[in-house]
Amino acid sequence: MAISSHDGVVLGIYILVFLTGLPANLLAFYTFQAKLRQTPTPIDILLFNLTVSDVILLLFLPFKMVEAASGMTWPLPEFLCPLTGFCYYSSIYISTLFLTAISVERYLGVAYPIKYKLNRRPIYAVIASGCFWVLACSHCSIVYIVEYQVQGPNDTHIEDTISKCYENFSQKQLSILLPVRLELCVTLFCLPFLVCLFCYVNLVRILASLPNIQARRKQRAVGLAVATLLNFAICFAPYNISHIVGFIQNKSPPWRVYALLLSTLNASLDPAIFYFSSTAIQQTLGDLFAGINRKLQAFMPWCYPLCVPCCEPEGDNGTEKSSISNMGGLPSERFERGR
Repeated sequence: MAISSHDGVVLGIYILVFLTGLPANLLAFYTFQAKLRQTPTPIDILLFNLTVSDVILLLFLPFKMVEAASGMTWPLPEFLCPLTGFCYYSSIYISTLFLTAISVERYLGVAYPIKYKLNRRPIYAVIASGCFWVLACSHCSIVYIVEYQVQGPNDTHIEDTISKCYENFSQKQLSILLPVRLELCVTLFCLPFLVCLFCYVNLVRILASLPNIQARRKQRAVGLAVATLLNFAICFAPYNISHIVGFIQNKSPPWRVYALLLSTLNASLDPAIFYFSSTAIQQTLGDLFAGINRKLQAFMPWCYPLCVPCCEPEGDNGTEKSSISNMGGLPSERFERGR
């Protein structure tokens, strides 16, 4: 079956996200679960949950690939349609919540370093993580409600919904779905984004006012804040804007599928945030590249002089394996190492 150019674009992006995102997220998953077994910190718990959310999306992404390869029809067993949609959409909003929680954790660690250190407990992050999962999953259960409860046996859209997964809706379905989407936009995107924006703007302002922090480290912290906000705005904003447009027009906008593609890209972009946020990830990557370096030295000695500058840590004594991992400008990071 030949697929259209539109379906080819969708399939190509799904494949790109799967091939780039799955290895990076599995590496992050392995690193964070090992870290949680040793000395768990709130930021590690939040990053671990964000990783789990991305892995769930990526594991269900092959079903979306099959759908795109079949001309956006659903050739798989019918029960997989709402299950895939539920996991897919839940992962999107779980990511926004955990990105916001991470921004709050960073802000508190810089704005109130001593007070935050004294009151910081991993159990608080565990409780917050559980609330985030319940909040996002309960909202996205609308997928099952629309598929099975609203649609009646005589609904004229039954044949369409069998061939199209969560795409063609009757007016009765839209009367419930569109207001819920608007509420999702306000509750799980707009409010978290405003909190995230407040935290990072003030984080940058505080760091800029501290004279004892190196300019390079300030720039790295600013870059990390900008990268997170761009990830938030580029990956999630278009999809949530489609909720507002759909509510106004009383129908799903035709460009919604492309907005969803941007949300899918988040699974490939989050590992960059993991790297800048966690010294454990930096250590794991450093060990990985060091292992590759040793293998190259053993099997390809002629390549070793070319590979050393790229793979070796910056410092000889191990005190600065990465300019990022020594980001002492963040008080919370200093406390982390001090423990």
